[in-house]
Amino acid sequence: MELILALVALIAVLGFALVRPHRWPEAVVAVPAAALVLGGGAISWQEAVSEVGRLLPVVGFLAAVLVLARLCDDEGLFQAAGTAMARATSGSQNRLLAAVFAIAAAVTAVLSLDATVVLLTPVVLATARTLSVSPRPHAYATAHLANSASLLLPVSNLTNLLAFSAAGLTFLHFAAVMTLPWLAAVAVEFVLLRWLFAKDLAVRPRRDTACTPIEIPVFALVVLGLTLVGFAVTSLAGLSPAWAALAGAVVLGVRGLQRGHTSVTRIAAAADVPFLAFVLCLGVVVDAAMNSGMESAMRQVIPDGTGLLSLLGIAAVAAVLSNVVNNLPAVLVLLPLVTVAGAPAVLAVLIGVNIGPNLTYVGSLANLLWRAVVRRDLGAGFGEFSRIGLCTTPAVLIAAVLGLWAGIHLFGI
Repeated sequence: MELILALVALIAVLGFALVRPHRWPEAVVAVPAAALVLGGGAISWQEAVSEVGRLLPVVGFLAAVLVLARLCDDEGLFQAAGTAMARATSGSQNRLLAAVFAIAAAVTAVLSLDATVVLLTPVVLATARTLSVSPRPHAYATAHLANSASLLLPVSNLTNLLAFSAAGLTFLHFAAVMTLPWLAAVAVEFVLLRWLFAKDLAVRPRRDTACTPIEIPVFALVVLGLTLVGFAVTSLAGLSPAWAALAGAVVLGVRGLQRGHTSVTRIAAAADVPFLAFVLCLGVVVDAAMNSGMESAMRQVIPDGTGLLSLLGIAAVAAVLSNVVNNLPAVLVLLPLVTVAGAPAVLAVLIGVNIGPNLTYVGSLANLLWRAVVRRDLGAGFGEFSRIGLCTTPAVLIAAVLGLWAGIHLFGI
């Protein structure tokens, strides 16, 4: 009965998060669902408190990064990115796509996938309208890179933050090992999307924006650079990188308030407290399901070992599970099962839950956010999204795992 209760609660939480009627926050159902599994005995108070305590540093880090990304937008960082993309065309959409890839990969890695979906994608769509070209290839580039380009740093994705704490690596060691998977994923995505959208990309841009000046937000870029250094320093010092993210957000927040570019209300909204509550409650519901029998069932399908074939199998299982229950619950389910095998297995799970969501809208909440952002400019239906994902996701997944295999041998774990 406890397992049935936990699974019903999990399905309700995920279903509501995917549909989000009236754009209500995900916490509307997640909080009662967590209370339900507690009251029904699927999880004890001690276990729930322990799970919340484990997730709190991750959630605090996420809040700081979300605020940092919004403040960078207020400083004009994404507007400058749009101008740079337009100037990079030089009469060729292939160059525009390359610029979108470069900027989206960097934004995703440094400011997280949410910044790419919510802040960069509208800029990409506006740039395509300005150049009178189809937004489809460039919009799909931001959708796919929001997931697959989030492999590089612990700050790039909430799933990374969870894997980072489970892998037991320093910030720099994590980044070093994941550099090759990140490069492989971005390169294969570029080749395949360029091939899939060759007809759209053959149309020449109609407007020359080469003379449009780029207003570079130097202060924001300096703060971002120092924040990245702070991530590495705090990690080496045994402190949470959240302190570095908080410091960067405070510096940009004070500057934004002084110059009238932001407000306390806007900063608080950027932290997205309801979503943070959703993450904590989802963790409790998933833990209840694991304790009630899901853990033993999942152990039957997870490959043993950390050889290349095992890592490919682990990543494949993680990718499939992401498209069944969403990538955030998937990583919460799988990490406790593979941690005993060591960091290579943890990072293989991470590759699966980050790249796998490109297959269907269900794969990640970022996909649904992206669909809402692009709805006015292109009708990206479930069939089209999945068809493009089916052409890219398996190859990208294999390339990233091969990159991980090489990174493990090159940098050691």
